[in-house]
Amino acid sequence: MHWAQFLHLYQPYYQQPDVLERIVGRSYRPIVEGLFERPETRLTLNVNAVLLELFEKYGYGDLTEKLAEMGRRGQIEFVGSAKYHTLLPFLPKQEVMRQIEINADVCRRFLGDAFKPKGIFLPEMAYAPALAPMMVEAGFEYVLLDELALNGKPGQMDWTKLYQVKDTSLQVFFRQRRLSNAIMHGAVRNAEELKKAAGDDVADGKYLVTGMDGEVFGWHHPGHEKLLFEMLEDPALGMVQIGNLPKYVHDTLECEPVACSWADSENDLASGKAFYSWRDPENPIQALEWELQALTLKEFEKLTRSDPAYPALRQKLDPALASDVFFWSSARPWWSIELIEEGAYGLMEVVTGSPAATPAAKQHALKLYRQILDKAFEWRRSGKIAEIGREREDILRIPFRERTDEGVYQGFLKLMRDTEKAAIERRDYEAAALWRDAQNSLEQKNDVYDAYHVVDMLNATIRSEQIERVLAQYRAKYLEIRGGQPEQRSN
Repeated sequence: MHWAQFLHLYQPYYQQPDVLERIVGRSYRPIVEGLFERPETRLTLNVNAVLLELFEKYGYGDLTEKLAEMGRRGQIEFVGSAKYHTLLPFLPKQEVMRQIEINADVCRRFLGDAFKPKGIFLPEMAYAPALAPMMVEAGFEYVLLDELALNGKPGQMDWTKLYQVKDTSLQVFFRQRRLSNAIMHGAVRNAEELKKAAGDDVADGKYLVTGMDGEVFGWHHPGHEKLLFEMLEDPALGMVQIGNLPKYVHDTLECEPVACSWADSENDLASGKAFYSWRDPENPIQALEWELQALTLKEFEKLTRSDPAYPALRQKLDPALASDVFFWSSARPWWSIELIEEGAYGLMEVVTGSPAATPAAKQHALKLYRQILDKAFEWRRSGKIAEIGREREDILRIPFRERTDEGVYQGFLKLMRDTEKAAIERRDYEAAALWRDAQNSLEQKNDVYDAYHVVDMLNATIRSEQIERVLAQYRAKYLEIRGGQPEQRSN
């Protein structure tokens, strides 16, 4: 058995120093210092260039030094990415390559020769087939994708085989959703629970890749970094770096990954809504944002490098392409008028400040900016945000109580109450809170996401055929409608 754990560390360039301080204290510092004290552990890591710059700006350079040292001693395998967390499938090639290049430049400046990436993490694991030859051209040997990208359905992987994009030299390592989700949502709290939840997935001859935001450990779940260290130290899990998996797995299959992100669901792809969180075809705000981005790129391309305005506008354009403006206007459930405005303003400012842009283009950019804000405020005033939230909950709701008989339902509640009590007695209050919330979710007939993970948590804690049977009722539907990311993010 060989298991590779991947972490993605990122904060947006505009992150407030007080928020960053809390994330560093609760997550980044415990992770980095804990790894530094465990030199035998092995991990694959994307630390985004913007975050390294924030570390320097706000006095956390000691973390960067430790990361660099762990890279030099072979403990951490760094992978590349796009500096400003851009959605690469929607950028022209020159912008894709630039985002990768400026990310690498900053990482090499801070990490030195420890930064020698074989692989790349595409922000949000957002992939489109056109990116594969670009990744090869950029010098990468492999790309990290969600398992949904294999063929649009989760659970289709052969974990005894490696994968390679057809007609390219690019290897693909797919992230397994089930165990990644179990870790992300605190459904498992220690290595023993994780191994129980993994079951046959950790059989001899197989490998696994799990991946998630690093902020899961400590920021989203206080104290959860203990699980990370237990995972990395447990010899039964055989933790290795992703780039070393070809040493242990030799058979390779060709594949043609489909366009998607790690947040998409099978239903999203089946209904033609890949990248739904950022490109909802029924979201007029996002439609305006994409129009503004396209206009900005078109007008900027007219500007020659010799123009005195070029350097300053180039510096403004790079962060303006971040995915955040689309993310925070999704309202499913992420919403922030302030960040919608900041993202739209950055794009508009590039156009209005360019001497190569026509007066008509500048006027159009300003009009789009105002339309975006007008629509955002209209949604807030009209109650549209709450309406979208209710629609989303209805789509995802599959009440556990209505799909089991009363005896089974009451039995599960008792098991949860007993498990909550046991967690309190051992002073594991985070786990106790999860069990408390799980009971509330079932009693209030919340969505399949809650029911699935509650039952999966029980199955990891108390093995029984009855729990397995109930879990099977939910697994298929859960995999169909749920994305591969939690509802909260680091930024």
